[in-house]
Amino acid sequence: MTPPAATPTGSPLTHFDAAGQAHMVDVSAKAETHRIARAGGHIRMLPATLALIEGGQAKKGDVLGVARIAAIQAAKRTAELIPLCHPLPITRVSVDFDIDHAASVIRCTAQVETLGRTGVEMEALTAVQIGLLTIYDMCKAADRGMVMGEIRVLEKHGGKSGDWVAG
Repeated sequence: MTPPAATPTGSPLTHFDAAGQAHMVDVSAKAETHRIARAGGHIRMLPATLALIEGGQAKKGDVLGVARIAAIQAAKRTAELIPLCHPLPITRVSVDFDIDHAASVIRCTAQVETLGRTGVEMEALTAVQIGLLTIYDMCKAADRGMVMGEIRVLEKHGGKSGDWVAG
């Protein structure tokens, strides 16, 4: 992976100005392009907890249905949660959950799209994390030892830097 180009301050970190102060990056000169980001992560749990979720037996209801709505809502509200993120006109959010019985894991993948001047990686990451946190919240009475992990950007498309896919 090629490191990002350095800013006028010599740092590849674009959220700092020449004086080292945090600021919101000016994207006004960037072209509007179709931008897509896909992120993923997982939550590991006891097999009995996974069985509760699959069987619709969780006390709080449809765990994956609620987690999907929470993830979509989180993508739309990312700029409210992360101080230097731009509010974006999101055009599409999709959230999928895959169950791995052998590992007792639920994997969450979120894809976010926009037509804009900056990417949607943060929105995809926020969607995944909130989707997983919602699963935890809805099932914590049965399993407080659930562990979330491997939350990361899987790929991004669009913009000046072009396409990137995780290795």
